[in-house]
Amino acid sequence: MKSVKLFIPVVCFWIALLIPFHSFAEGNTVIGVPGVNVGIQTSSNPQDVAASLQILLLLTVLTLAPAILIMMTCFTRIIVVLSFVRNALSTQQIPPNQVLIGLALFMTLFVMSPTLSQVNQQALQPYLAGQISQTEAMQKAAIPFKHFMAKQTREQDLRLFLDYRKQPMPKSVEEIPLSTLVPAYAISELKTAFQIGFMLFIPFLIIDLVVTTTLMSMGMMFLPPVTISLPFKILLFVMVDGWYLVVKSLLQGYQ
Repeated sequence: MKSVKLFIPVVCFWIALLIPFHSFAEGNTVIGVPGVNVGIQTSSNPQDVAASLQILLLLTVLTLAPAILIMMTCFTRIIVVLSFVRNALSTQQIPPNQVLIGLALFMTLFVMSPTLSQVNQQALQPYLAGQISQTEAMQKAAIPFKHFMAKQTREQDLRLFLDYRKQPMPKSVEEIPLSTLVPAYAISELKTAFQIGFMLFIPFLIIDLVVTTTLMSMGMMFLPPVTISLPFKILLFVMVDGWYLVVKSLLQGYQ
């Protein structure tokens, strides 16, 4: 009986789809269906080949966009700190990963908006206007990101990768290659995120110790301390307006 109830809506759906095609067929009306053709053709014009290579390069950059977002922006520090907050609260999957990632993405756009504006003014708009070449646009677009990353990168981390390549310390930020600055910036961001995470864990760890000691003194050995400490953690986090303090500390770190 259940299969019959499911079968009737499916049949009605297909009948509704076939009726318009049947009426068009009776009127001898041809319906144009768009198609997509992908192929490789030979060309004797070098400009066509250059345009094809530019499209391939653009597609390659788009595939690397997630890595660029994670490694060259403030996304890494923000998502790591937010993950520490959830683990310190012992709420498992609350907030969900989608909420944390969405919040981290919008905070990243908010923090990176001055840098992106500089890239738009110095590189993108002149390139679209035909004033500079693609190579010059990429070089100018990298400069604002270099300044942003260099401000948050520790000299010790940068020197680590420079010594590995046996390169001297550059005199200016523009002279630092991205292949050296990006990993140095990443480990600096991870160190800062772990420092913030450690400070977040301390008050919740104290609550766990107090609850565990109280339960053991009362002889409740088989009662999980997390079950008792979780409401107190959430209450403390709400009373001090924890999300506001965490986001405020993250934003102040990039001023």
